[in-house]
Amino acid sequence: MLSSTCIFIFLTFYTLTLPPLNLSSPRPEPEALSIISFKSKADLHNKLPYTTISTHCKWLGVQCDPNGKVTRLILENLTLTGTFEPNTLTRLDQLRVLSLQSNSLTGPIPDLTPLINLKTLFLDHNLFTGSIPPSLTSLHRLRTLDLSFNKLTGPLPVHLTNLDRLNYLRLDSNHFTGSIPPLNQSSLQIFNVSSNQLTGPVPVTSTLANFSTSSFESNPGLCGVIVRTQCNFIGPFFGKNSSSTPPSSPPRPQSPPSLGQSAQLQAIKTATHSNSKKNKRLALILGFSAAVTVFIISIMCVMISINSSSEKKKRNSVMSSSEIMDMAAAADAAADVIRMEEANELEQKVKKLQEGIAQGRSGNLIFCAGETQVYTLEQLMRASAELLGRGTIATTYKAVLDNRLIVCVKRLDAVRLSGTSKETFERHMEAVGGLRHPNLVPLRAYFQAKDERLLVYDYQPNGSLFSLIHGSKSTRAKPLHWTSCLKIAEDVAQGLSYIHQAWRLVHGNLKLTNVLLGSDFEACLSDYCLSVLTERLLEGTDPDSAAYEPPETRKLNQQPTTKSDVYSFGVLLLELLTGKPAAEHPHLMPDEMVTWVKSVRGISGGDAEDNRLIMLVEVAIVCTVSSPEKRPTMFQVIKMIQEIKEAVVAEELNVTSE
Repeated sequence: MLSSTCIFIFLTFYTLTLPPLNLSSPRPEPEALSIISFKSKADLHNKLPYTTISTHCKWLGVQCDPNGKVTRLILENLTLTGTFEPNTLTRLDQLRVLSLQSNSLTGPIPDLTPLINLKTLFLDHNLFTGSIPPSLTSLHRLRTLDLSFNKLTGPLPVHLTNLDRLNYLRLDSNHFTGSIPPLNQSSLQIFNVSSNQLTGPVPVTSTLANFSTSSFESNPGLCGVIVRTQCNFIGPFFGKNSSSTPPSSPPRPQSPPSLGQSAQLQAIKTATHSNSKKNKRLALILGFSAAVTVFIISIMCVMISINSSSEKKKRNSVMSSSEIMDMAAAADAAADVIRMEEANELEQKVKKLQEGIAQGRSGNLIFCAGETQVYTLEQLMRASAELLGRGTIATTYKAVLDNRLIVCVKRLDAVRLSGTSKETFERHMEAVGGLRHPNLVPLRAYFQAKDERLLVYDYQPNGSLFSLIHGSKSTRAKPLHWTSCLKIAEDVAQGLSYIHQAWRLVHGNLKLTNVLLGSDFEACLSDYCLSVLTERLLEGTDPDSAAYEPPETRKLNQQPTTKSDVYSFGVLLLELLTGKPAAEHPHLMPDEMVTWVKSVRGISGGDAEDNRLIMLVEVAIVCTVSSPEKRPTMFQVIKMIQEIKEAVVAEELNVTSE
């Protein structure tokens, strides 16, 4: 009995001295939870032996830094058959390398924006579907991207051009459509877009020109210099009699605004293809005849309200502008002219519309190839419109649709296009509508009905290069810093080179007012490739526009060429560097021109920065020589500008290393 009591007391005492039992399992690290979350949807057959008993840094395919942060996740050839779910691996914010290649993952590629440190991404040889997520183009540290051998569709994002560290890009063996972005990263060493459904000319950039045709093969719709295939769909403008390209433009349009409301344009349906358009011709004519009366009355009412509201908006805009001047000043001047002319012109316009009824005219809003129809002609006519300005080819409006979408609408001058047939206009717009480049304002849709022709573009809220440099009349123009001039010059040159070399077209009307500033203040060309459709009427052209004309096209019947655009580029570059209107540029010898630019900018010394500025002046000089044959191509101009940039970068690196 005593011994039993002693044993009981001993066991009780021993138990009390033991540490407490931990009945719950250890809580996994956040990094481990992220990987387990991925496994739950991607590993349907339990190929990944992950358990929380061991640390995640010892798991298959996982590598960590000393702090336990996952830096590499390589899960290749594991027959994973699930999906790559959003918000799983995206919590690995220190991840440098992610490879899921050679599995059977399905579904879309998720948003990978949080992976800000990602440098290498292999998702090839899977079954991914959908389009390339925009998030990939925001991963600015990305050097390697392989999405080949999947089932991806849609266009290649233009913003792939923003991945300036990219040296490996494979997108082959998918179902991508549309055009190839103008990739020009000097770091790009491996590139392949073969075996897709890509179309249009391959952009002639110094980077893409380095790759052989095998990088583009099995895309029957691709054409251009790089793939050695003639682009034959441009239309009749480049036949046997056209070795270079189309005609130009100049004076002022005669007819004012015509965007208005029409509550009963129900018979006018949007068409995206010319075949269906012909079949609906009769219904469209009947519907249009019934609605034009309301349309005419609406025009008269809306134009009055447009001008009054436009005038108020312009005044407010000028008052609020400080550093970046938008189009308000130019619009003020245009509004003054329109106000004086409008009373007489309105009566003539209404008469013209009435004559159009008798001839049974009709029309459709045609969206360009690859564009989604997001509004109808009726919605466009109902839009509240604000006059932005009047150019040599068109009157331009800002239109706010009822779905809050803002577009820019150009109403082409009927007199200038009087010699262009409906079929010619349509063929040319199909070609121009296929142009896509970061330095071009994209044409989204167009409309024509007898003499009425409208073009719909993206609206650029930051105004024109003319407004940026010259501001309002009350503001003294100041030359931009030379580095800004360099950036703008490269943007404009890239856009022109794309038009010239990939599409064999010409701009034909390059000047400061036709260079707009995008959302990131990149320079974007507008009014491009329209001069071919217009009659050249040089009489009455304003002096600044005339100054952009090269000597060979100042004759009435001479068509502009790619070398004409080069001349205009040189004039534009001088206007950028000096802040002086083109009409005030003196005709000087090269040495004298350099001296003049330096005096305008107040330069007296000769340091490295001044020397780089002089190099830019020399680019402008060589572009504006009298003989077209002695001018460089725009591709050669880009090389000159990039050499100046490289010199700048090299000097900056030397300074930092010292």
